[in-house]
Amino acid sequence: MSKISSNKLILGTVQFGLDYGINNKLGKPNFKQSCEILSKAFDNGITTLDTAEAYGDAHNIIGGFHNINPSKKFDIITKIPHGSDLTNIYQKVCNYLKDLNVDCIDTLMFHSFDTYIKSLNDFKLVSKLIDNNLVNKIGVSVYNNSQIEKLLDNEKIKVVQLPFNLFDNTNRRGEYIKKLKEAGKITHTRSAFLQGIFFKNPMDSNLIVRKLSNELTFLNQLSDKYNVPIGSFALNYCLSQKDIDQVIIGTDSINQLEQNIESIKLNLEDSLVDEINSIFIKNEKLLNPSLWNKTRY
Repeated sequence: MSKISSNKLILGTVQFGLDYGINNKLGKPNFKQSCEILSKAFDNGITTLDTAEAYGDAHNIIGGFHNINPSKKFDIITKIPHGSDLTNIYQKVCNYLKDLNVDCIDTLMFHSFDTYIKSLNDFKLVSKLIDNNLVNKIGVSVYNNSQIEKLLDNEKIKVVQLPFNLFDNTNRRGEYIKKLKEAGKITHTRSAFLQGIFFKNPMDSNLIVRKLSNELTFLNQLSDKYNVPIGSFALNYCLSQKDIDQVIIGTDSINQLEQNIESIKLNLEDSLVDEINSIFIKNEKLLNPSLWNKTRY
């Protein structure tokens, strides 16, 4: 496998604005800590941030960083909230630019597929943002393959963000990631660590962990067998997929970011990849963190 560049990484910022993640013991970093993380990321070649209005005060934290570090301006991906209409999208984006302290948003995403569908009749309002150089590209965040299928023929949608990880792997997504590439879409993947569940003890009392205990035990066995930390092969599994353009990672500390940057130097053995690809989670709801507190399994 060829050497993976850190610019294939996108830094997610939900942790800057919210306490986030099933395995997050540190909580939300303060402004100084967030700035240290952002500076470390930029200095190591990670120059794109994934954020959203829904991520608490993440926009303002990024804007504050840009204000005191004008030579370290990130490319920004941000998202239109669930349920939004487009009638005030121009003013909303202008507010985003002010909060983020940038001149242009690289990619404006629909945070939900349903919001994208409901906005199709008013899509010219989004196109106007591109015409006025406020936004470079439009994208949609999806959760399942049927949603991906419905985006393939829309030439106005340039970026698709989808889940992909050790459990939500090529068994489930591979064919559709290939279709996106063939359709000329840019593919970003999220949930590389599935909100940190890969690091949980398989015997933990958490309901989702119990439902996935066999698969989590298998990951621990792979880690021992190949003498590779789970975090390292979880991240590199995503990064090594040739049809994935960039991979979003989150972090709640500078140490965690440094570990992730160091781990991309790893080369995965083909046999390890084959064993990961053998994993198939039948219950797709277990792969969607937004459903973990809402659905009975």
